[in-house]
Amino acid sequence: MSSVYACPLSHKLISLNGADKLSYLHGQITQDLNKLTNSNYLWAGHCSAKGKLWGVFKLFAHQDSYYLAGSDAEVEKSLAELKKYAVFARVDISAASQRLIGLIGDDLTEILTQLNINFEDDATACDFSHGKALKLASNRVLLMVDSQFSVPDNVSTLDTDAPWKQAEILAGEPQLSSEAIGEYVPQMVNLHAINGISFKKGCYTGQETVARMKYLGKNKRAMYIVSGQSEGLLSEPDLEIQLGENWRRAGKLIAQSFDEQTNRLTGLVVLPNDTDVTQVFRAKHTPQVELSILPLPYSLEDE
Repeated sequence: MSSVYACPLSHKLISLNGADKLSYLHGQITQDLNKLTNSNYLWAGHCSAKGKLWGVFKLFAHQDSYYLAGSDAEVEKSLAELKKYAVFARVDISAASQRLIGLIGDDLTEILTQLNINFEDDATACDFSHGKALKLASNRVLLMVDSQFSVPDNVSTLDTDAPWKQAEILAGEPQLSSEAIGEYVPQMVNLHAINGISFKKGCYTGQETVARMKYLGKNKRAMYIVSGQSEGLLSEPDLEIQLGENWRRAGKLIAQSFDEQTNRLTGLVVLPNDTDVTQVFRAKHTPQVELSILPLPYSLEDE
């Protein structure tokens, strides 16, 4: 029987409830709220008026609330920005108290059955007795759980979420470090490639910039997955690329994970979208660390 692991996640939650929660959030994010049901989750970006991302989130509904799940830095920034104009609407916005746990393993069937989690047909989300479950992939399920939830005895609880972070990165799922917040338009982190941008919905904050990137072909950058041997996480995210005998600035890691068993560093970096995928990069402040580009699990081509 394959092993299943539970990762306590550092990700946080924003909750929104109230009579105007749909109309209010609809005008703030890149996603069309009308596509959200109780049995799915959607990717969404939250932008500044200039179209630069404050956060990339997994959006889902549970009971009478909407939830946005993202990194600690993303939640902190977006929570403050969402609250700024909430006084003009009947909506309550707060940091949610529920825990986030990641289940990861080659075969999650037995554990999901044990927890009475049943994803019907093509559903990617479902309620269960202790909260909400999101099916991110066949080998990964994200749980939002209450204080009464306990991990089953036949699941190994890890002290770190490094395996979960690595799986997120290898899946090409955008996430922003604190240094990356406010730096990138959604298409630069491939949000369109995972259906995180609606180009048919009404106005939302930053829409003009996002639409211009699509319809005028203004976007010249994309997010890539890189990986290589290292002794740990990089303290400085800057990467360099070799041109002839010289090295020049290439970009900064916006997320990274480190596997202690294999000494492998995996990260996400925004680069020019015509970058040669055979090119090798190095860490500017740790030049012995060389990173190669891995294939993206999705296409960046527009519909």
